[in-house]
Amino acid sequence: MFGTSGVRGPVGETITATTALSIGRALPSCGYETVVVGRDPRETGPTLVDALAAGVRECGGDVIELGLAATPTVARAVGWHDADAGVAVTASHNPAPDNGIKLWRPDGQAFDESRRAEIADRVAADDYEFADWDAFGERRAVDDATATHRDALVAHVRELFTDETTGGDTTTTAAEPLSETVVVDVGNGAGQVTAAALNRLSCDVQTLNGQPDGRFPGRPSEPTPENCELLQTAVAESAATVGIAHDGDADRMRAVDESGTFLAGDDLLAIFARAATEPGDTVAVPVDTSLAVADTLAERDVSVRRTAVGDVFVAQATADDHVTFGGEPSGAWIWPTETRCPDGPLAACRLVALVAREGPLSGLAASVASYPIRRENVETDRKAAVVDGVAELVANRYPASAVDRLDGVRVETDAGWFLVRASGTQPLVRVTAEARDADEADALLATATGLVERAQATATERDAS
Repeated sequence: MFGTSGVRGPVGETITATTALSIGRALPSCGYETVVVGRDPRETGPTLVDALAAGVRECGGDVIELGLAATPTVARAVGWHDADAGVAVTASHNPAPDNGIKLWRPDGQAFDESRRAEIADRVAADDYEFADWDAFGERRAVDDATATHRDALVAHVRELFTDETTGGDTTTTAAEPLSETVVVDVGNGAGQVTAAALNRLSCDVQTLNGQPDGRFPGRPSEPTPENCELLQTAVAESAATVGIAHDGDADRMRAVDESGTFLAGDDLLAIFARAATEPGDTVAVPVDTSLAVADTLAERDVSVRRTAVGDVFVAQATADDHVTFGGEPSGAWIWPTETRCPDGPLAACRLVALVAREGPLSGLAASVASYPIRRENVETDRKAAVVDGVAELVANRYPASAVDRLDGVRVETDAGWFLVRASGTQPLVRVTAEARDADEADALLATATGLVERAQATATERDAS
C-alpha cells in the first residue's frame, strides 16, 4: 500500500476518499490518538482531509487541522502540538490529478517500514477499533483555511529561527541580516514559508508562482531544470544571487546560481554536506549519488553512508550520532539535529546564508568535481525478476565486496559504478552508470544494460517453461 514516500497516485484510482477514511481509522486503532493534518493546495485535498479526519474521529482520535501547509510544517507540527502522528495530504512533486498521504512521527521523521506496515495491515484486514457513539474524537480547526495556513506558516518561520536557520556558525546567526536578493519559485504550492523566512532575514525577495493553486498553472510541480526555465531567466536578468525552487509541498528545494544556471542535485548535496560536517563525520546519501559527493567530502575526511533511494531511508540513517547530514540529489535535505523531515524552507535559508558568507553559488558549485553519468530505462513487466537475475549474474563476475543489494544491484569497479534497480512506480528497470572518465562510463552502462538484457531473457524463458 505504502511506498517509501507514503501512498500516492491518481485520485479516483489509487487515492480515494475511502483510502483516506481507512487510513484515518487505522491511526487511532494503532495507538496514534492525536493526529495533526495538513494539505498542499491540490483541488482534492479538502475532501481527502475530511474523509481522513472522519476516520480518526470515529475511532476515538483527535484531529488538529492545519489547513494549507507545507509538508515540513506538518512534520514539525506533530511536536508542537504534542501529537502522536502527522498526516500530510499531498502528492508532493506529482502532477495535479494525483494526491497522496504521508505519515509523520513526533520526531519529524516519516513513518518507517514497520509503522507503515502496521497501518497497511489494519487497512487490508478492515480491522478498526471504533469508538462508542459518545466517545468520538474532536476536530480542532479554524473555519477560515487562510487563517489556519497563516498560523502554521508563522509557527514554521518562528521555529526556523529557533533552529539557527543560517547554520549556527560563529559569525552569522539567524538573527543577523543577510541582505541577499533571492528569487523564490513557489510553484503554486505550499512553500510560502520560504519567502516569509527570507524576508525576516532582510533579504530582497521576489516570488514566482506564489499563489497556491493545486492545478499548478505556473509550471509542473516537480522542480527540474526544464520546469524552472522562468526562474533561471528571472535570476539571470536580475541582481539576484540565488534562485530557489520548491515542489508542491515544499519538502524539496532546488537552486539556481547567480548566472541563472540550475544546479545539479549532486552539486547541491556536496555543498550542503561540506558545510554541515567536520572531519570524522558521516553523511547519508542514496545509492545513486554521484562519486563527486564522496570525493568532495573525502577531502575533509568525511565519509558517506549509502542508503536505499528515498528520503525516509536517508532520514533513518541520520539517527546515528555520527551522521550529521543527509540528502538526496532530487532535492531532499535533512539536518537531523533540527528535523528528520526534508525541510525545503530550512534548506533555502541555509543556502542563502552560505552564499552570503562564502561567496557566489557558482563558485561553490565549481569546487565540486563533475563526472560523466549515464542513465537508461529498460521496459519490462518482470522488473523484480530481472533485478534478481542481474544479482545472480554479477555474483559470478564480481567479488562480493563490490556488490551492494541495499536497493537493487550496485556494483563498484576500479573505474566507477553501475546500479540496476526496479522503478517503484513504472514497469521499468532503471540503469545508472558513472565513472571519472567518459569512455569508462559508457563501458559501464553497456555492461549493466547487457546484464539486464540477459536477465530479462532468462526471466522470459523461465515463464515460458
